[in-house]
Amino acid sequence: MEKILSKGLDVADGTEEDEDEDSAEAEQKFLTFWTDGELFGIPISDVVQIISMQDITPLPDFPDYAKGVINLRGNIIPVIDMRLRLKKPEAEYTENTCIVVTSVEDSYIGFIVDTVDEVTDIGADHITPAPKVSRNVTNRYLTGIGRIGEKVVLLLDVSKILSDEEFSQVTQPADEAGKDDVPQDAAGEGQAQSPAPADSPAPDKKE
Repeated sequence: MEKILSKGLDVADGTEEDEDEDSAEAEQKFLTFWTDGELFGIPISDVVQIISMQDITPLPDFPDYAKGVINLRGNIIPVIDMRLRLKKPEAEYTENTCIVVTSVEDSYIGFIVDTVDEVTDIGADHITPAPKVSRNVTNRYLTGIGRIGEKVVLLLDVSKILSDEEFSQVTQPADEAGKDDVPQDAAGEGQAQSPAPADSPAPDKKE
């Protein structure tokens, strides 16, 4: 599959400069985003691209949280609404809503989020283990809870947001759809969004 955008440390401009030297730092660098008033974070190494909302082609037999697929320069990408996947109330999309395209098991999956916050470092000493749902069970996709100043960030493992069965349920129909069946996105190369650097003012949180 063609690579959409460099997955190097500097997502803002897609460069891979000093990627090897910074590999250890990349493990602690996260993209944070808001969904239903909660702040989540995923490893920046899993992020391929951030794009504005666009037309999504629905597919039959997709689960409710899977809105359909997009064609991003020839790559058919299933799109998951994070609100619905996390069992939160559905909301209308706004100008701040965007799709975070991630790489999961050699496949691309897009996650619709309310708004992107920033790319930031979270040291291991600022991350606590995920709480247990029951005595011996923790939330399967929550890897820990991070602290950024006064903010609390729920850290997610994107590879576990969907179970193996759910992953196949959304990726196989997307692959079968083929690029000829899904309209090419109108955004083009120039519309890709990049997360704000950690030292930039964060966008206003969607209420």
